Amino acid sequence: MFRLVHAVILGLIGAGVVHIVVLFLMPEMSPRDAWSRLAEDGGLYAMTPYHSDSSLAGQSGVADPYFQAAACRFDLTDGIIHLAQDRAVPFWSASVYDRQGHNIYSLNDRTAQNGLLDLVVLTPGQMVDLRKSPLQEMEQSIFVETPITEGIIVVRGFQPDESWNRQVSEFLGGLDCAAEPI
Repeated sequence: MFRLVHAVILGLIGAGVVHIVVLFLMPEMSPRDAWSRLAEDGGLYAMTPYHSDSSLAGQSGVADPYFQAAACRFDLTDGIIHLAQDRAVPFWSASVYDRQGHNIYSLNDRTAQNGLLDLVVLTPGQMVDLRKSPLQEMEQSIFVETPITEGIIVVRGFQPDESWNRQVSEFLGGLDCAAEPI
């Protein structure tokens, strides 16, 4: 009897470990990740808006009706990414993800200078080059040095009620995610 109970317990523990490993491997092995879904909607450097009815909404948790969001795929081998917006909305957040969807950096309007979005994403080598000849338009920017070259930037804007819909749409629509050579 003891051997049967022992075998059942070991089997349950082994099955639990296998299930946990499979759950952790899902994002790495899935061909329908956020990167490929964004690639279907637009090319590199295209700010792609998505809403609760979008194919990305279920994966990213953006189905909240109080938020609008836009995402951009980038490749730092083409240059740095300078994402800036001088419009104000009640709340915004920006996150940088690697190609597999792991969060590299996040910020929001409470951590940014004057509450304005001004973010530069670059590699450590590009940061060295930029320090040699700093650009005046990036004096107030938040610099994110990343070890990755390909990634996704997601910007979310909060609209407390329907009256903010146009302003938040213009905030997200005015973002330019183009690569800038140094």
